[in-house]
Amino acid sequence: MTKKRDLASVSPAETEILRIVWERGEATVGEVVDGLPPERNITYATVQTLLRRLEKKGYLKHGNKGKAHVFSAAAQKDEVIARTVKDFLDRLFAGDAVPLVHHLARHGKLDAQDLERLKKLVDED
Repeated sequence: MTKKRDLASVSPAETEILRIVWERGEATVGEVVDGLPPERNITYATVQTLLRRLEKKGYLKHGNKGKAHVFSAAAQKDEVIARTVKDFLDRLFAGDAVPLVHHLARHGKLDAQDLERLKKLVDED
């Protein structure tokens, strides 16, 4: 498994591709293309390039099934999410999550049910 600190950041397009591989467990280029929303209109060659970039960055690995390359996770989703959120909090909020939650609540991204779930999480810790 790749160390978290060794992973380079990913672009929004790479994140979208990575999410599809995580959801499927493993996927060929064609399966990733099929997993994209139809309105995205990304070519097979572009998806192939993005998969190779993710592999080079340490997020994915590949094996072969017949003539097809099958990509799977080399980095765990939870580790990547934790690192990405920490980097985001550090850059925008100096590591303080309260202003982020405040922003989400003020701009309609959290409802009363979400706040209850957050309260339960805080009470568990």
